[in-house]
Amino acid sequence: MQINRYGKPYATIGTPPEVGEPLPNFTLKSANEKTRITTKDLLGKPLLISVVPNINTRVCTTQTIQFNRASDLVTAARFVTISTNTCAEQLDWCGIKGVTSMEMLSDADASFGEAMALYMPTNATLARAVFIVAPSGKIIYREFMTEQTNEPDYLAALNFIRKFCALNHLR
Repeated sequence: MQINRYGKPYATIGTPPEVGEPLPNFTLKSANEKTRITTKDLLGKPLLISVVPNINTRVCTTQTIQFNRASDLVTAARFVTISTNTCAEQLDWCGIKGVTSMEMLSDADASFGEAMALYMPTNATLARAVFIVAPSGKIIYREFMTEQTNEPDYLAALNFIRKFCALNHLR
């Protein structure tokens, strides 16, 4: 998939999974617990995955803070941010920014990026995206920013996950 950053083209290693497809298998590292998290560990309740290239940049910071705030309002769902930053970088960032609700997961090994075809080898980061996954593991929403300096449509993603939780009587 081709994306841009400040108009300069970049390519991911493939095409990310479509809505309706299962979340592929991958392994991440939890920034807080420094434990391995697999795809299976993330399932069981609605899941919003916020993917950012580098947590230490302006747009990635804004995106993570926005979803961190929303996670307090949609308690029936799990919210995670995934970046290629190390666990130490993520923990430092959370401490500085006061982010406590958003679960930070490190993809420093590119397992998620490769499984989801979001990895960009030219700069060793992930393409900015948002996914919502049903408790069963099926992808039910996705958004990609073709220009990486653009923010996602927070309202659309949050309305979608709220509606999904309400229709499924999840609180």
